[in-house]
Amino acid sequence: MKKALITGIGGQDGSYLAKLLLDKGYEVTGIVRNLNSVDDKKFKYLGITGRIKLLEVNLMDLSNILRVLGNEDYSEVYNLAAQSSVGLSFKQPIGTLEFNIISVANLLEAIRIAGPKIKFYQASSSEMYGNVSRENLPVNENSIFMPVSIYGISKASAHWITNSYRKAYGIFASCGILFNHESVFREDNFVTKKIINTAVRISRGLADSLTLGNMDVRRDWGYAPDYVMAMWLMLQYKEPADIVVCSGQAHSLTEFVKTVFQKLDLDYKKYLKSDTKFYRPLDLQVVYGDNSKAKKCLGWEYSLSFEKLIEKLVDDEIQYLDWQAGAKGK
Repeated sequence: MKKALITGIGGQDGSYLAKLLLDKGYEVTGIVRNLNSVDDKKFKYLGITGRIKLLEVNLMDLSNILRVLGNEDYSEVYNLAAQSSVGLSFKQPIGTLEFNIISVANLLEAIRIAGPKIKFYQASSSEMYGNVSRENLPVNENSIFMPVSIYGISKASAHWITNSYRKAYGIFASCGILFNHESVFREDNFVTKKIINTAVRISRGLADSLTLGNMDVRRDWGYAPDYVMAMWLMLQYKEPADIVVCSGQAHSLTEFVKTVFQKLDLDYKKYLKSDTKFYRPLDLQVVYGDNSKAKKCLGWEYSLSFEKLIEKLVDDEIQYLDWQAGAKGK
């Protein structure tokens, strides 16, 4: 039985990846910052509570990671732990840079010392590209990184550290350059979660407005459960690689809001408000990717249209809210 270690297992991607690996027969261990503060709602909802082993590990401490790798024979390590909010990265720049860079270096160094045969997946991000001119879109694996956010800078640094360990030490280290991917497990500070959750609450008479910032940004949005499959496929590929995972289409935040509200038979204009406090100091205007390499090398296909994605996210949110209400009532 293969053993996999997932950092950031309590997040959106970590939870879905844990479910995927368990279904494939893996023994899954997850790293968390604090065992006493683990919110296991996602695990319960996915039906994997009790099937995963959780370890409290400080990823800023190399000795801690060495001890973990020395205790088990892991075949794959998926690094999904990060301060992952672009907005928060402007408010906490030093903490974002320190954790998102040093934790990756520590994991790779621990693998170099204790388990050089371990396959390593690093979660890179489309934020690394920064503001790309329209003639250079869509971006791919060979596009230049020019990040504008602190988060993007931290992810670009971690990306190059991973590449360096791959080339210098022969470690099987792959980077998945994932574009925005959504689900019911998105944290509340992400705008897509805020939009969908608020719209559903409005439809139920539990809220009366939605307040947002810049509506003109255009993003490449996809479905998180489909994207974690690409993560797994990368570590099954014949060689380590950097691979873009995206839908290949860009849509504006206005389109996102309009489509969500239409799904609920609501006119978004009646409920939408704007507030400059939700604007970021620096923001990407438009970015979308080319997933040709993922198709060619991994056989990974993304098939959801934008409208089907929104429909699925809204249906999932309603189901998840109803489940949470039922769980509280028990």
